[in-house]
Amino acid sequence: MTSLPVPFVRSDKPRASTLRVVKRWALMIGGLFVVLLGILIAPLPGPGGIPVIAVGLMLILKSSFWAKRQFIRAQYARPKWVYPFRRLMRKKPEFAPVFWQQALRAEKIVTRRSSRRLSRGRKSIRRYFRKLFR
Repeated sequence: MTSLPVPFVRSDKPRASTLRVVKRWALMIGGLFVVLLGILIAPLPGPGGIPVIAVGLMLILKSSFWAKRQFIRAQYARPKWVYPFRRLMRKKPEFAPVFWQQALRAEKIVTRRSSRRLSRGRKSIRRYFRKLFR
């Protein structure tokens, strides 16, 4: 009795690793493109360039080990600055609370205490809803 030849089974591991590398490079190139787009938009009126640059940096951060190391160093040096980016990079990011928090922080830096409209508006809305649901 002769033995039947065992069929050759190809492993998909080399293919999966190549796809992973291609995905990393595509994310990095896309991130660089978005950062350059943000730099081009930055001179226009309004804060349009800053959020675009932040999104591009997050794409680069997801794909580059060097950028991840730099991000961790920045996190130790300035945790309050890095925390909003960490919240936006979660699997289910919270866009509205992050942008509201940053708007309040920017208002606190720019304006005097007596003329802060966002925080006063937030407090009046909170009071209204508390009265409404009592």
